[in-house]
Amino acid sequence: MTRDTFSITGMTCSACAARIEKGVAAMPGVAAANVNFAVGRLTVEYDQAAVTPENIVAKIRDLGYDVATERLDFTVGGMSCAACAARVEKAVLKLPGVVSANVNFALGKLTVEAGPGASAAVIAAAVKDAGYEAAAAAGDQGGQDRERAAREADIGRQKRLFIVSALLSLPLALHMVLDIVGLHSALLASPYFQLVLAAPVQFGAGWQFYRDSVSALRHGSANMSVLVALGTSAAFLLSLYNTVVGVKAVYYETSAILITLIILGRLLEARARGRTSEAIRKLMGLAAKTARVVRGGAEEDIPIEEVRVGDIIVVRPGEKIPVDGIVTAGDSAVDEAMLTGESLPVDKKPGDKVYGATINKYGTFRFEAHKVGKDTALAQIIKVVEEAQGSKAPIQRIADVISGYFVPAVIAIAVLTFAAWYFFFAPGDIARALLNATAVLVIACPCALGLATPTSIMVGTGRGAETGILFKGGEHLEKTYKLTAVILDKTGTVTKGQPELTDLIALDGQADELLALITAAEKASEHPLAAAIVRGAADRGVPPAAEPTAFAAVVGAGVTATVAGKNLAVGTRRLMDEKGVAIATSLDKVEQLESEGKTVMFAAVDDRLAALVAVADTVKESSREAIADLTAMGLEVWMITGDNRRTAEAIARQVGIEHIMAEVLPANKAEQVERLRSQGKIVAMVGDGINDAPALAAADVGIAMGTGADVAIEAGDVTLMRGDLRGIAAAIRLSRATMTNIKQNLFWALAYNIVGIPIAAAGFLSPVLAGAAMAFSSVSVVTNALRLRRVKLAAGGL
Repeated sequence: MTRDTFSITGMTCSACAARIEKGVAAMPGVAAANVNFAVGRLTVEYDQAAVTPENIVAKIRDLGYDVATERLDFTVGGMSCAACAARVEKAVLKLPGVVSANVNFALGKLTVEAGPGASAAVIAAAVKDAGYEAAAAAGDQGGQDRERAAREADIGRQKRLFIVSALLSLPLALHMVLDIVGLHSALLASPYFQLVLAAPVQFGAGWQFYRDSVSALRHGSANMSVLVALGTSAAFLLSLYNTVVGVKAVYYETSAILITLIILGRLLEARARGRTSEAIRKLMGLAAKTARVVRGGAEEDIPIEEVRVGDIIVVRPGEKIPVDGIVTAGDSAVDEAMLTGESLPVDKKPGDKVYGATINKYGTFRFEAHKVGKDTALAQIIKVVEEAQGSKAPIQRIADVISGYFVPAVIAIAVLTFAAWYFFFAPGDIARALLNATAVLVIACPCALGLATPTSIMVGTGRGAETGILFKGGEHLEKTYKLTAVILDKTGTVTKGQPELTDLIALDGQADELLALITAAEKASEHPLAAAIVRGAADRGVPPAAEPTAFAAVVGAGVTATVAGKNLAVGTRRLMDEKGVAIATSLDKVEQLESEGKTVMFAAVDDRLAALVAVADTVKESSREAIADLTAMGLEVWMITGDNRRTAEAIARQVGIEHIMAEVLPANKAEQVERLRSQGKIVAMVGDGINDAPALAAADVGIAMGTGADVAIEAGDVTLMRGDLRGIAAAIRLSRATMTNIKQNLFWALAYNIVGIPIAAAGFLSPVLAGAAMAFSSVSVVTNALRLRRVKLAAGGL
């Protein structure tokens, strides 16, 4: 039995504690569960074979509570294939307090979700005990530079080993070629000369495979290095034995050339893998290095790390904006393409937000720093991309399961191959049997399986970040391609989200007097329609009548207020019904306004209908094109809005939407999402990421729309950094392209092994050719993933 402790958040009383205890205790494999409500701790005794810490955390969250955990990132050295990654995960998951462990073999990174009882030092020690090296990964630019330096150092080492082994193997390869064409060289044919050349390759350049093999076997598992060490050692030792006893048949070229080719494969693979994380490096490179800060009345240039919240920063034309803040003086236009993908500069004036790493184009301005360091928009984007690139898509479980059994299965096939040839197909011919078994060992490639999914995820999420599409994880990238229906929130998504006052029709009183009363009532409301009325009144030169002495907002219906001794109610028909205000005589005019796509509000003074107020939210220029694109992709497009059906239909007609959910209160949007899901549809909810949070969470994929960094990144599974509906289709195309790429990688990795191993076992493949095929199989997988960097996301296909 394993005993673990979890820190619980969200409990409000002992009944919460009892609920958690009961829920967790009922899980299969849990022997006991005890919650200490005073300290907020859950202690669980459980059988790891039946239940995992991740299952327990999921159960707690399903009960409506949460577990306090922290994310720990490590760089892991010494992994050679997917089996190594699986072994590291297994070792870390055994530690008390570890909720989940995820190794990204392509990046050489370990991500751990840990609760109480787990520490970075303990985790690093467990990785080391498993035979690898782990170091806490830094999240800053320096950490990225150190990781890159370590990767380049490994590439340099492999390059030197390849050059040495290639020079030593060249005469052996030349002898093999001469022998094939019937020529002869006494020196090259000498077994002792070949031994002198092959031994440094076998035990010098090839020592890394022996070291990795010993480490793996010592911990009860096997990896690709075991296959390489077994195969090449068999060929080398047989040759050495024949040399000693005087038999001319030696196979030194087989072992030496194999090691040379495998090192070449590792070198090319490492270089290609380095290119998969190019998006992160590009984002890192966007940050400004210095800032011009006003301190003591004078301007001074300081390192970006020394900028503090509240500093006044001066930005001149052509300079990068160092951090996020609010313009305090000056006007300019700023290129925010790195943030939103929008090529046109954005005008900035006092009161406007600016973001770090964007470029000031024309004027000089000053701004006050509001977010610095890890809180800037750029830092948040980098964090999301890093987390997505380090996550696993569900489809990777296929490769993980296969990788766990792959190496032992290949060794078993090699043993059977040797036995079959030695006893049946070529009785007594140990050389033939050994070479065929060696071919089986070296053609097998678990690396290709291990790289198939994570490299595509890395390149796909990086490509998305470059175009303002942020996927929060591999699972969301995978689920997006399955979508069958998309629900679009009207305000701020289909429309610009900035409604304007278009009509005020006085029914009982003077228009300006009524507008002054209505403006006074709406001034205290935060609703976008209220803001439109206040702006419209200001544009018409009508000030508020007076400060309201009473005010109340009625959710989804409007407002009530007392202004200048008059009782006002401004809002929907429901509000008028509740107040007993007769509106029947105005309905013809209301219908006409709504048919024009305008939202109509009723204004009552002292329980008498006094005016109709019409507000219109104009449709975004790109909405119709984007919706036509989504429809052409086979998606069912819905629009959801709190507006009445007539207004909703008018907007829908403008943009080509056939399916409408009208008069839906904000609190009921999630129910509409669930209704579509209950019909078997895979649903995406698209909203502003804040007001629509419940609906975003209820959807299979929540897509948060916004302009620049104003979007709430945490609200959706996918975040579109610009307020353009075309980003939805682009995100789906990217998901489809990435999943196609992953499936291609998995297919070829599996097909390569399924076809190659039997051919090698049948004796139709020399070990040298098998080694070459193995060396380049991983490179082909990574190269295929890199094609995603060129994928087209606009309408018209990939």
